Amino acid sequence: MDYSVIGKKIKELRKAVGLTQGDLAEGICTQALVSRMEKGDIYPSATALYQIAMKLGVDVNYFFEIGTTPRIDYIREVERQLRILRLKRKFTDMMDIVKIEEKNPFFYKDEERLQLLYWHKGIYLFEVEKDPESAFSLLKEAYELTAHPKKATSEQEIEILMTMGTWNTLLGNQEEAYHYYKKVEGILKHTEQLHDKSIKTRLYYNLSRVLTKFERYEESISYCLQAIKWCLEEEHLWGLGELHYHVGYNYERMGDFRKALPYVDKAILMFELRKDDTHLEFLKKRKQEIEDKRS
Repeated sequence: MDYSVIGKKIKELRKAVGLTQGDLAEGICTQALVSRMEKGDIYPSATALYQIAMKLGVDVNYFFEIGTTPRIDYIREVERQLRILRLKRKFTDMMDIVKIEEKNPFFYKDEERLQLLYWHKGIYLFEVEKDPESAFSLLKEAYELTAHPKKATSEQEIEILMTMGTWNTLLGNQEEAYHYYKKVEGILKHTEQLHDKSIKTRLYYNLSRVLTKFERYEESISYCLQAIKWCLEEEHLWGLGELHYHVGYNYERMGDFRKALPYVDKAILMFELRKDDTHLEFLKKRKQEIEDKRS
């Protein structure tokens, strides 16, 4: 394998996140060794490459294509199952997995994987135990396990910040929610790649909802339109229905029913494609209400 490729990728990512060679070397190796790695003179040890990947906010496999081991397959399967259960809101089943893996050294001896467990345990505390104080405390602890000013923010850390924003929205703490969302927006400006493209869509959608509550309708619409553009450019459909409806809702709040209706119509089309009857029933009712206001 040409190890100079690894060096080039390390250099590109380091510059993208604004770290010097000294910053990257801190706690791992010497600045001189980082320089030699980037030039392709030497290749990093497995331990050093893993630590560099963590600091740069990417998976170690980003640097080169390798076969997976059963251990890696198992860890990824746990991550996949937690994500599925989280999205389906099956929080009790999700917590059952967390309880098992808390005893697994593959997880409790690795800060990033332990962070994953803490994040999902926090979600359970908030959603099922109805204990927001403990949930926020655990998520802050989870975030601080890996967050550091001299490394790039990982997608998992971004998700934790987004979760805290969402919880604040649900609790009516709109200013706090806005603070978390704007923090994530600042992070994304310095992020080269997103594995989960929906992060940006969800961020802009959540920001637009908070701005609507602040009656900053034009700003809210702007974020929605940016998110729609992002979805189309990246060819992923998550959130297109919700975003179009929210543009229409903003125009409705502004009293511009003529502009509101086409966006509601597009939202209906998106939910028809998803065969989402629950949202369709709501949207058709809302469309009639807007038409009545227009007339």
